[in-house]
Formats: sequence, C-alpha cells, structure tokens
Amino acid sequence: MQIIPGDLDHPAIIDLLQFHLDTNIEVTPPGSVHALDLDGLKVPEIAFFAGWDEEDLLVIGAVKEIAPEADGRRHGEIKSMRTVEARRGNGIGAQMLDHLIAHAQANGLKRLSLETGSFDYFEPARKLYAKRGFTECPPFGDYTLDPNSVFMTKVL
Repeated sequence: MQIIPGDLDHPAIIDLLQFHLDTNIEVTPPGSVHALDLDGLKVPEIAFFAGWDEEDLLVIGAVKEIAPEADGRRHGEIKSMRTVEARRGNGIGAQMLDHLIAHAQANGLKRLSLETGSFDYFEPARKLYAKRGFTECPPFGDYTLDPNSVFMTKVL
C-alpha cells in the first residue's frame, strides 16, 4: 500500500468519505456525529491522506491541528479514519494510523487526540487506538462530555 496526500476531488475518495459520514449518521444518535464532511476536510489545518493499492483506494485518514495546550505544546486530532469495508481487519487501518502519528511527529505536534463512538460498532477502532498507545481522556478542544463519545489521547 502506498499512502500519499489525498486528493479530495477524487471520486473514490469522495465516495468513501460519504460512506463514512453516512455510516456515522446511521449508527450514532443526532448531535453526537463528529465526522467531517468533504468541505470540513478542505481547510489548511488538516493534512489528509489516502492509502492505495495501485488504482484501488484502501483507506483514508487525516490529522487536524487544533488549539495548543495550556503549556503551548502543539496538539492534533485524528479525523476521518476509514478503511474500505472489503479490507477491514487486514491491518490497513493500523498502517494509516502509524502514518498519521509519524506525520504529526514530523510536523512538531506533541499530542494527538481523537473522538470515536462509544458503541460496539466502534470497538475495533478503539482497540486499534489503544494498541497504538492512545488512552481515554476527558473531552478536548471544542468537544463536551457525551455518553456517545469516547475521547482518547497520546503524547508523542
């Protein structure tokens, strides 16, 4: 798999992002969906990546730089991680997460955090994040406490 900066105008990426958003809306109560739509990803503070096997899109993921912590350390958030359904459970998401962590470190971020769902549907994602050193934390940035969300963080 080759992970490269993602083209947010590519039809396969648009389709996967829409599937990601639709699925989150389907399995999460209203007001608790925090997945970004296409326009939400097209901002300068987000680095967006796509993983390809030749012409086949396998995975997407993004890092958003958010407000620095109180001590001034730069803080980032994992956004829009999604593996195509046919390839889930094959380690592709882990490869993308490793890429996002490395990107954050290379760009001077000192902490990465994320929000994911608290339901069984999101359990594989939570296990992946925990395996990579993310631990549960209180809400960060603009998030508020929500029983439908799990917040996780990792010091880089």
